[in-house]
Amino acid sequence: MEEVKNFRQHHSMTPGHPEFPNSEHNTPGIEATTGPLGQGVVNAAGAAAAQKMEQAMFNTKDYTLFDSVTVALCGDGCLQEGVSAEGAAFAAHEGLDNLIIIYDSNDVTLDKMAEYTQSEDTAKRYEAYGWEVVTIDGHDINAVKSTLDKFRSSKNGKPKLLVCKTIIGKGIDEVAGTNAAHGEAGVKYVAESKKRLGLTEPWQVSQDTYKHFESVQKRNDAKYNAWKDTYNAWKSANADKAALLEKLQKKETPSAEEMFKAIPEISKGKNIATREAGSIVINHISDLVPQFLSGSADLHGSNKNYIKNGGNFGKGFDKTYAGKNFYFGIREHGMGAIMNGIAFHGLFRPSGATFLVFVDYMRATIRVAALAELPTTYILTHDSIGVGEDGPTHQPVETVSSLRVFPNLDVIRPADPEETVGAYVHSQQRKDGPTAIILTRQNVKTLDEIPVETRRQGVLKGAYVAKKESGDLKMIIMASGSEVQHAMAAAEQLGDGVRVVSMPCMNLFNKQSKEYRDSILPPSCLKRVAMEAGVGSMWYQYVGLDGKVVSVERFGFSAPGDIVMSELGMTAENLLKECKAYM
Repeated sequence: MEEVKNFRQHHSMTPGHPEFPNSEHNTPGIEATTGPLGQGVVNAAGAAAAQKMEQAMFNTKDYTLFDSVTVALCGDGCLQEGVSAEGAAFAAHEGLDNLIIIYDSNDVTLDKMAEYTQSEDTAKRYEAYGWEVVTIDGHDINAVKSTLDKFRSSKNGKPKLLVCKTIIGKGIDEVAGTNAAHGEAGVKYVAESKKRLGLTEPWQVSQDTYKHFESVQKRNDAKYNAWKDTYNAWKSANADKAALLEKLQKKETPSAEEMFKAIPEISKGKNIATREAGSIVINHISDLVPQFLSGSADLHGSNKNYIKNGGNFGKGFDKTYAGKNFYFGIREHGMGAIMNGIAFHGLFRPSGATFLVFVDYMRATIRVAALAELPTTYILTHDSIGVGEDGPTHQPVETVSSLRVFPNLDVIRPADPEETVGAYVHSQQRKDGPTAIILTRQNVKTLDEIPVETRRQGVLKGAYVAKKESGDLKMIIMASGSEVQHAMAAAEQLGDGVRVVSMPCMNLFNKQSKEYRDSILPPSCLKRVAMEAGVGSMWYQYVGLDGKVVSVERFGFSAPGDIVMSELGMTAENLLKECKAYM
């Protein structure tokens, strides 16, 4: 009760909105970070998908280890958010009949009554998606319980929506049934209303309530003890499954060294796109990390993130609930929220893919993942103006920088196949936040002149010396991704005093010790140039105000990728010219 009284106070266990246990808050029982409307109902679809997967992986004909359902509570505002439609369509299509949404339908939003901004029949809309929908009086507790009991036992292939018609502010006659009860307008009537209800203290909880929940706890203890007996019998009969489940529960992954050792050199002597390298690496990752899942917003063929022996998740066609490849459809926002729900569930490590330029559709979900410290991975391909013919609508220029400003998001833009290995390995080492892996559409030079181990390990530290000066250090050229090859070529023409630094991840580099950072970017060398095929403002933290950033500060245009790159200065020749002018 003391923590309840500390509601919204600094370091309390009761922040303004529920927060999944993390380094800032650790409130037992909080299953998801909620607050942004619409996210929770789609997180619930992700959790339900994870439950289907655990059932498919671990239940046997003799033992039902898992049979849980996901229940989420929402209001009118949650279902107005477009992401809820994406999640609802996915849940129905994939037959998530273990998903129950309780819709507190009081016809109210904050500014106005809901009728002011909506006129659709929400129940019919959900029926059209393929949900089972039941509408009841939300104040009839017996009706609520009996309907939920039926929903929990129903295996009809349909998610469930319980529409509870309620009166907001019921009992406070002055605001009951109006949007005034949603905000501060009803506060002045609270004290008098509490008196009418017989409440005499601000934080009063009746003894009947305490007694009721004591009996609930006793019943739950009995159920849990019975489940433990089932678990022990299952474990004795299924040693391999039990060992895997224990590994997933402990969130174990191989060490970076173990993963590097198991993944062979990717593309020696051959230049390939980093998305192509990713298609090879991701299959090694899946073998090494059995809880790793992949998915795409209708772009598996382009993102090249398909797990070849993973099977496909869902209902019908060639799908099963044990499949590791998720087909999210053209629903980037929904994909991000479903991924978060899978991560909140806790057994699996989801990844999802789309073109980098479309990541803005899912920014709200990435923010929640970073805030809640979820180990999600975003595979974002077609990373720059190098996309070419599709034109400026598909050529991201501002996007990488806009992702780098997220706290606790590791944005990795690898330069070649071996850096791509490092990026994937790092993403599966993280236990405290998400990773975005930024990959090229076009081929890039494989940097065989740099040892494989240097490239891989360098990613884990965010930046490393790709080419060391052979004389007195006079200039440092920094780059990431497809521009590292240009930095290496230009440095060859600039003399023995030029160092090249590959910086695939600014966030990781900034976390290194001062000694390491100074060894890569010696403070004594102030002649610094950075190159990246995108907006360059983030690079000034390294080159300084007197440094030079060769970047793209405009939208691109439709033409073959190499022509767009050349016209906008993303070539070794232009970098050489800029460096000479700067020196």
